[in-house]
Amino acid sequence: MPKDCKTVWNNCLQYIAQEVGGQSFKTWFQPIVPMKLVGQTLTVQVPSPFFYEWLEEHFVGVLRRAIDRELGPAGRLEYSIVVDKGKAPKGPGVMNLPTSKVPAHGAQKNQPVQRVPKKAPTQVPSAGDKQSNPFTIGRHDRRSFDSQLNPKYVFETFVEGESNRLARSAGLSIAKNPKSSAFNPLMVYGGVGLGKTHLVQAIGNKVKEQHPDKVVLYVSSEKFANQAVEAFKNRSVQAFGQFYLQVDVLIVDDIQFLAGKEKTQEVFFHIFNHLHQNGKQIIVTSDCSPKELQGMHERLVSRFKWGLTADLQEPDYNMRTNIIVKKLQADGFSLEQTVVDYVARTVQTNIRELEGVLVSLIANASLNRSEVDLNVAKTTLQHIVKNIEEDIDISFIEKQISDYFGVPLEAIHDKTRKRNVVIARQVAMYLTKEYTRLSLKAIGRHFGNRDHSTVSHAVGAVNKLMDKDPSFSRTVDELQAMFRKQAG
Repeated sequence: MPKDCKTVWNNCLQYIAQEVGGQSFKTWFQPIVPMKLVGQTLTVQVPSPFFYEWLEEHFVGVLRRAIDRELGPAGRLEYSIVVDKGKAPKGPGVMNLPTSKVPAHGAQKNQPVQRVPKKAPTQVPSAGDKQSNPFTIGRHDRRSFDSQLNPKYVFETFVEGESNRLARSAGLSIAKNPKSSAFNPLMVYGGVGLGKTHLVQAIGNKVKEQHPDKVVLYVSSEKFANQAVEAFKNRSVQAFGQFYLQVDVLIVDDIQFLAGKEKTQEVFFHIFNHLHQNGKQIIVTSDCSPKELQGMHERLVSRFKWGLTADLQEPDYNMRTNIIVKKLQADGFSLEQTVVDYVARTVQTNIRELEGVLVSLIANASLNRSEVDLNVAKTTLQHIVKNIEEDIDISFIEKQISDYFGVPLEAIHDKTRKRNVVIARQVAMYLTKEYTRLSLKAIGRHFGNRDHSTVSHAVGAVNKLMDKDPSFSRTVDELQAMFRKQAG
């Protein structure tokens, strides 16, 4: 009895189901539709080029074996890829799997794509966030697309100095011509509060200003990972990936938070490849250089090195002075030059702390309806700048954290990953960095012999949680008030 395409494919699916995991089978094989069987060549339809690339990367072996079982050694599998009308991929889109002799990743792509009407992608509920899983960009929506950029982050308010000149110059070059940039990808890295987010969003805003037809998207790695999890759960990974392939400039903040997320890294890897191959600009930030990224696929890390890697360092004295002057001008205040010099000399860590000091000085002047002279500045800073209160050392900090959170000191130092302990440990690291002059390496060594990147991650995590959760922010404020009281 002659075989038909449905029978052959169903038999293939029975074999594949035994070879791959249940979730992988549902996500990557159930959406495939058998189209036709001509001789020993089976043609199946897949939803997108991204879907096809994923199959080729991960399942070419099992597909080859399934076809060999059903159609014999001369059996072939061809893919018909759903594409937008008039927007075929740059490369051919039909994959042939002739025999088991084809090497791994041996899909031969030598025939033109077969165009079929594009199906509407699966929508994932947004859970109140209009950009949490926006899996469609209408053809007429490119100019009005919500890029998730903060309009306050522009080059005009980004102070240039020796510590950021290379990254800023590269960003301006990208904004001028995002499709022909020599800096693709651009990776900007540095410690907390040095202006990474401001810079990359300034690039995005400049691109939108000069190229309004370009689709720019800023996304934190945390949001990207959450979207990926939802996409896997709802079997909409292909729609998720296809959405990102429509972006012209993709900005991913804090890429280090993808560490250890294997499946999410796989998705990002393929999105990265597609965008890069099609001349789309990719920008990422990290708290450390590519070689220091831990828990990341080596092939992904290697791609971060393809373009330009630029670090942001702590601002020097001249840059700190310029930041103070620009901040004061923006807020309509002025300070005596002696006060400006004192603040610039005293606050030597990062831009965020410097701006926090200025906010306190401005608030002091407003509440007391008085000018801020040098004595007032010194009085204000003694409760802000770390290590001015000599009574606050790392032993005092960890004791206060232990008592406040009800977590034993030994638990803070050991390897447990219980959530309450992790939060207590991260807050302890954060406050130690804020109130002592210990290096990240020394702090990590004290808290269970951890490395500097763990401390950097903890500081970043606390800052992010403070921004998102007012109750957590109040917790940190209460602890800092306790420290100020201790300092007298």
